[in-house]
Amino acid sequence: MKNILVPTDFSQNSIRALKYAQMLFSSLECNFYLLYVGTLLDTKNDAGLYIKTDKVTESTKKELAELVKETREHSLEANHFFFPLHEYGFFIPTIKKHLQENNIDLIVIGTKGASGIKEKVVGTHTGDVITKVQCNTLVVPEDVEISKPREIAFPTDLNIFYSLKILRPMMEMVKLGKSQFRIMHAIQEGDHLTEEQKNNKEYLLDFIKETLQEGHSFHTITNKKVKSAIQCFVESREIDMMFMVAKNINFIQQVLFDSIVEQISFHTKIPFYVIHE
Repeated sequence: MKNILVPTDFSQNSIRALKYAQMLFSSLECNFYLLYVGTLLDTKNDAGLYIKTDKVTESTKKELAELVKETREHSLEANHFFFPLHEYGFFIPTIKKHLQENNIDLIVIGTKGASGIKEKVVGTHTGDVITKVQCNTLVVPEDVEISKPREIAFPTDLNIFYSLKILRPMMEMVKLGKSQFRIMHAIQEGDHLTEEQKNNKEYLLDFIKETLQEGHSFHTITNKKVKSAIQCFVESREIDMMFMVAKNINFIQQVLFDSIVEQISFHTKIPFYVIHE
């Protein structure tokens, strides 16, 4: 049984993330916990002060119950179960609380992504979940296609050792979608791998060859900035999902957390599976 936490604010992108997760894990028995986290910013009183009222609480509880009911009714999977979680408080502490209480294996969170060159790549809540919560997280953008990933990319700088706690969730996801697994490394022309990078690459490839047997490949792209290299790779290979490792925060910083997008479009279409050790 897989326990999946899906934070929702009832927006279309959060509901789409739920639908994507239902599709992705259609072959597994799953508990889906739909979590709404309210704050004191939900409403104002006549004096202009932000307050939490019984009326607002009742309204959001009702909306959450309706979402769970509708999701149950439209779920085609008999082995999927749905539970509402309604809380008021700070977002990240509430997420952490339910990780423990419900033994959560995975967080699935929707994001609007970025639609312009001056917008942030991921929203604040999504960024906080990735960096502050020690749980594997699937980030689902609003424009994602609701279908199992045919091609999964793993861009890596090969600067960290990939333990079994990192590699096993990757392989589980690849097998779940019967996907092709593409490892990608960007390097500047004239640069060479360090001994540490060579060792990390050798271990990574040995594990993947032994685990997958086929359906995987390693790609080196030279003389490209990391983001440009990934964009080129995503477009040329028609990538449907991307793996990132939370431990490699410097690499994630380059790809996800820049303050501007620099006209990189894959953030709005490609789910990111961020894996924690």
